[in-house]
Amino acid sequence: MTNIVNRVRRNHGLEHATIHMLSAKHKHFSAQGNSDHRGFSLNVYGELTLEDVETAVYEAHRRMNAGESHLAVHQNCGTVLITMGTLAAIASQLAFGFEERRQKRSQMNLAVFTAALPTAVLATIVALIVGRPLGIKLQANYTVEGDLGDMQIASIRATRPNIITQLFRLLLGGKLKSTAYRIETSQ
Repeated sequence: MTNIVNRVRRNHGLEHATIHMLSAKHKHFSAQGNSDHRGFSLNVYGELTLEDVETAVYEAHRRMNAGESHLAVHQNCGTVLITMGTLAAIASQLAFGFEERRQKRSQMNLAVFTAALPTAVLATIVALIVGRPLGIKLQANYTVEGDLGDMQIASIRATRPNIITQLFRLLLGGKLKSTAYRIETSQ
């Protein structure tokens, strides 16, 4: 089990490093990835080719193997977003709960909501500010690995965008081209 988790963490790190490489050379795109123990899938919204992705994957692999382990961490990782969202939800719930207790109410009503709203907004903002660096720290320590060890790139191929990729494309305005790629690794 430890071996599988380590492989997922390495693939997750390579996924982020690949997105860093793509971002450095291409400006008008968005990407989202999913890693597993066999590699990662990369969903791209914008005009990137298979050659662009291949170049980025191999450059990311080379640079990480040369010691640039920091490339494994990405500020827009799901770990960061989940950490921020969770802390924001807890902060706002606490603000509303404290106001209910202060007013000795057993349930939320308009008066409690109105009184608690400014505190809940402030608590949420503080949670989001604290959540980003905390999420990055959690990511670096638990969900990615910057040392690829003996990982090799086994294959890179274009795949059909899944239903989630197509849904995000619509949410992003529907005009962006969406493509998906599967990067397989071996260790």
